Amino acid sequence: MVDEVLISPEVLSQYEAVIGLEVHCQLLTQSKIFASDANAFGADPNTNISVITLGHPGTLPKLNRKAVDYAIRMGLACGSTITRHNVFARKNYFYPDLPKGYQLSQDKGPICVGGGILVNVKDPISGQPYQTTIQLHHIHLEEDAGKSIHDGDEWVTQLDYNRAGTPLIEMVTDPCLRTADEAGQYLTEVRRLVRYLDICDGNMEEGSLRCDVNVSIRPKGATHLGTKVEVKNLNSIRNVMRAVDSEFLRQVELTESGGRITQETRTFDAASGLSYAMREKETMNDYRYFPDPDLTPVVISDEWLADIQTQMPVLPAALHQKFTTIYGLPDYDAALLTDAKELAEYYEAVCLHTSNYKSASNWIMGPVKGQLNEKALRDRQFPIPAEQLANLIALIDNGTISQTAGQHVFSLMIEQPDRSPADIAKAHGLVQNRNTDTLQTLVEEVLAAWPDKVEQYRKGKKNLLGLFVGEVMKKSKGSADPKLVNELLVKTLQTI
Repeated sequence: MVDEVLISPEVLSQYEAVIGLEVHCQLLTQSKIFASDANAFGADPNTNISVITLGHPGTLPKLNRKAVDYAIRMGLACGSTITRHNVFARKNYFYPDLPKGYQLSQDKGPICVGGGILVNVKDPISGQPYQTTIQLHHIHLEEDAGKSIHDGDEWVTQLDYNRAGTPLIEMVTDPCLRTADEAGQYLTEVRRLVRYLDICDGNMEEGSLRCDVNVSIRPKGATHLGTKVEVKNLNSIRNVMRAVDSEFLRQVELTESGGRITQETRTFDAASGLSYAMREKETMNDYRYFPDPDLTPVVISDEWLADIQTQMPVLPAALHQKFTTIYGLPDYDAALLTDAKELAEYYEAVCLHTSNYKSASNWIMGPVKGQLNEKALRDRQFPIPAEQLANLIALIDNGTISQTAGQHVFSLMIEQPDRSPADIAKAHGLVQNRNTDTLQTLVEEVLAAWPDKVEQYRKGKKNLLGLFVGEVMKKSKGSADPKLVNELLVKTLQTI
């Protein structure tokens, strides 16, 4: 333990962080990667297991083809090179929740090599936005371990093997990140991509997306890599960013006080914002990798790869470009609408029935999104069918109802999803009055009641027009078309 050292901003500015991320994504296959056990979160402990999962002698694994498909999807989305000849290896280490005593993974030949993910970040000093590509070293397939539970008893660890054998892809970046914001934006983009690809639900709170952070420091301008420290199993984007900043500060303090950074694995305590040593970090030789003798090599044929390529969905970057060019939306709108695949699909469904693309965006970003929670969005439980929302937009555009009345109709449509917005507006007296003769009478009544204001208007106080419009709207009990009222008032005031 080192005495606490107060580090000044000037000293901190002399160092830079070198960050690499390892992101583990549990794949949404129905069964595990090497066994037919159900791959499902939330089941009772030790119910989704079998002799293969538990590593009984004489049992043989069989690779889940769908897991390979999903890994290739992610590689294609990231621009990686797909390895055609794949071999699984045994990664040997002892841990109570690893039943076999080794983990089936990929060592020398990961299924996806290279590639990168473009992120939008802000400079920590100037606050100016910039784009950078986080380079991937590789993506490999492996199986998850079980889960150790320490909550039940201070002296007892309980083991749940349901998670053992769950298919994972591990995405390993180059040590190319420099700030916590880059780490957070990268993880945000990874989560968005796996959801667009339908290969992982991205629920960090459930552990289906987890992140290990490797952090080292070096003097600014140096090119060598320092001794890295790994912070394990961070379960939120915010905690990833906090862990990066905390570890950077700890290493600078340790260095400035004359201490030595040890290559180790640490755990992050979210409550205190500090990390604590767990164990010294293993080296690759400690794992004694060797090819698994029970699994034959997997060869990705041209036909197999082409089939996956044809099933790739449109990805967020392409949708963002489409929304800004074809639909003419601002960048802000496009970014929000493409944040979730389900939201983007709903927006395009609405645009099939309306040409007022901006209004459709406003309704979805506002009232529609306000009605959705995470589960409703994932289940595509939108409050109003896309065509009906387009019909509501049309009623406002053609002046049948006002924008304010549209908000009321929207809330009624949620309660009565089978009724059209036109029927609802008519039934509740929300259709705007466009009868010129009736409205002209109301205009003349209002002007007759405010002769002094009419005189002030004629002398140049044109802002009184709003007062007259408001009074006519009151007389019509909100049913008058304000645009038509405005036109009639201006015309009538010119003749007085």
